[in-house]
Amino acid sequence: MFHVKQFNASSGWKALLKKWNPAINLVSPRTLVEVWTRHFLDSAQILRSVDHAPQHWADLGSGGGFPGLVVGVLAKEQFPDMRLTLVESDKRKAAFLLNAVRDLGLSAVVADKRIESLEPLKADVLSARALAPLETLLAYAERHLSPAGIALFPKGNRWREEVAQAQQKWSFAFEPKPSATDPDSVVLNIKGLHRA
Repeated sequence: MFHVKQFNASSGWKALLKKWNPAINLVSPRTLVEVWTRHFLDSAQILRSVDHAPQHWADLGSGGGFPGLVVGVLAKEQFPDMRLTLVESDKRKAAFLLNAVRDLGLSAVVADKRIESLEPLKADVLSARALAPLETLLAYAERHLSPAGIALFPKGNRWREEVAQAQQKWSFAFEPKPSATDPDSVVLNIKGLHRA
């Protein structure tokens, strides 16, 4: 799944993560030992859900860079013209993201604002991992996703309940793609979003 350059970039990022994590809690300290499967591979699988070259990918609640920075590292050669926006309102985490973008040689914008207060991003791909319930994510997607865009949201074993709850307020087409890292989880590929 990773090329040598991507692996080296990811290894450098792992060092950044270890350096910054004690001060700003980017990921749970328990999960640092399994950072490759728990965070990197779990994030990398999201890029496989895209069947076209995205022009603008926006990642909401980017925090420790999952999945946004992973997407940036992997897409650097695969989709060199793709614009990447990482949205993180926590100023300390946004500072980490800015450092990581610079150190990894990525071309990305870090927006250190609340998702609700940003001008609409009009992204053709929108992602968020471990950020909010699906119903809330869909409200963010309505604001920041282009009309023909897709939203990619990894969800755990309660994904069916979240979809059922969201369908009370939203109409959307979705495809649950099995997770490569957890048999009970999926990546929800969502299109055609509008209020019910």
